[in-house]
Amino acid sequence: MLASARTNEVRPRRDAVPRSEPPRGRARIEQAIRDAAVEEFSRHGYKGTSTQAIAERAGLTKPQLHYYIGSKQRLYEQLLYSVLGGWGEAFAFDPDIDEPRDVLARYVRRKLDYALDNPGLSRVFTNEVLGGGEHLGAYWPAAVASTRHKTEVIDRWVAQGRIRPLDPRLLLMHIWGMTQHYADYAVQARVMLGLPPDAPIDREPIARELTRFVLLGCGLAPD
Repeated sequence: MLASARTNEVRPRRDAVPRSEPPRGRARIEQAIRDAAVEEFSRHGYKGTSTQAIAERAGLTKPQLHYYIGSKQRLYEQLLYSVLGGWGEAFAFDPDIDEPRDVLARYVRRKLDYALDNPGLSRVFTNEVLGGGEHLGAYWPAAVASTRHKTEVIDRWVAQGRIRPLDPRLLLMHIWGMTQHYADYAVQARVMLGLPPDAPIDREPIARELTRFVLLGCGLAPD
């Protein structure tokens, strides 16, 4: 997946930030706002989240919050496109590697790591899709182009007899679904794994099983 926009931080309106505010203090507040927004949007979606709730979770008043954000929509889109930008940077096929086993194993691992390292952001994106993807209009063309590039690489492997015949689009979507499951359905995953709420999920056995599953599905023997 690839995003055309890369916004990784909450930026205050310049005319609203007190000039005497220390940069370090401002950065701390911005991070608190970002963390609070991720938590609220991941739990309640765009429509179910209020700026009052974000302000309270960040330890701010609502007027204070609006020193740092233009609107709820602007804040939401900044967070949404930060995860899309992260995907675009992390999940491109490495042009210097052309061994299918290595490319796919690396792709699975990076996708899983990103989901488990950013579970709130992953759920923000999933909730947006479940809600109809109203805010994703600018994202789809770049995502389709990125996916097309990957499918061309996989189709070439098939034509060369390096992996079994398959639909590369379905392969990629299966990988997306399996890796994001442990972030989007973390509550269910912990229950099924016998873990207490909020306990860390051990990603190593998951990475091994998912990688083997994908490679065997492509007719490749895991290392």
